[in-house]
Amino acid sequence: MSVPTGPDEREEEQGPDSPDPPDTSAPSGAATDPSPSDVPSDASPSGHPAPEVPRRRAPTKSVFISVDMEGVAGITTLRQTVRGTDDYEWGRRLMTEEANAAVAGSFDGGARVVVVADSHGDMGNILPDMLDPRADLVQGTPKLPWSMMAGIDDTFASAVFVGYHAGAGTERAILDHTYTGAFSEVRVNGDPWNETALNAALAGSFGVAVVFVAGDQACCDQATKRLPGVHTVAVKDGFGSRAGRSRSPQKARAAIRGIVREAVRVEHPEFFAPTGPFTLEVDTVNTAVADIAAIAPGSERPGARTLSFAANDIQTVYRALLTWMNLTRRVAPTSPVE
Repeated sequence: MSVPTGPDEREEEQGPDSPDPPDTSAPSGAATDPSPSDVPSDASPSGHPAPEVPRRRAPTKSVFISVDMEGVAGITTLRQTVRGTDDYEWGRRLMTEEANAAVAGSFDGGARVVVVADSHGDMGNILPDMLDPRADLVQGTPKLPWSMMAGIDDTFASAVFVGYHAGAGTERAILDHTYTGAFSEVRVNGDPWNETALNAALAGSFGVAVVFVAGDQACCDQATKRLPGVHTVAVKDGFGSRAGRSRSPQKARAAIRGIVREAVRVEHPEFFAPTGPFTLEVDTVNTAVADIAAIAPGSERPGARTLSFAANDIQTVYRALLTWMNLTRRVAPTSPVE
């Protein structure tokens, strides 16, 4: 995901404001890298009974891969992730090749169908002609109805997250944020959730387990604490938000391919499906952001910079968050790209 750098930049998800070959015998649930969390303009109404989590009925082993950019090996600064800079073109190539590693690992592990969702910024970053031709690609803006997770449904056996990053406010995390630089924290039932958690919960509402996450060490630590049985590969360590130590892209891709292969082979993985009712809360970076987001139906404003929304199911929670994010684009602060 990325940060708006000017009032005309349109993005699905805005970014932060302000090895050696893998050991494929690593147990499920452990961090396997030894080194170094478009929508309609109104939120869905709350108060509906929570839908029953569907049973998976995939006729073949299908894998859904969501690919963000800030967590890709070799990416440490904002300019590497923002369209129009001199660094962006090679940044998107790194993103595409890391997606290819996950695609190859999925097919190595027995997948018959693989769908890749471009999940950064305007969600048109992955180079189609460089992507493994065995995979289908989901791109576009607005990417309805699920933004980073557009295309997910109950036909998938598992999901894989690549290039992910830690949640807003995480120390020693490269380009930390949660969906947009306009939000300083996102909470569900009082607990901070990052993009990994939010997207995994949405996948879980379809009965799909997230079996693998790659990103920096902070992202992987947050994933293992939240998601049952998840495999991870930490491709870099953050020294701060805009600096860190990365594995070479080649070694990172080898690790991703090997561990994804093992992860997708797991039979009947446990999916993350918390039960409602839910209270979604967002702390905004200023009152202007809260002002505009509060017009969404069902929104409450318990504090000057805090929004709240109640729902019984996670899909409604997700739609409410996307609604707030899209409403705030006109007043969200922008970050200088240096």
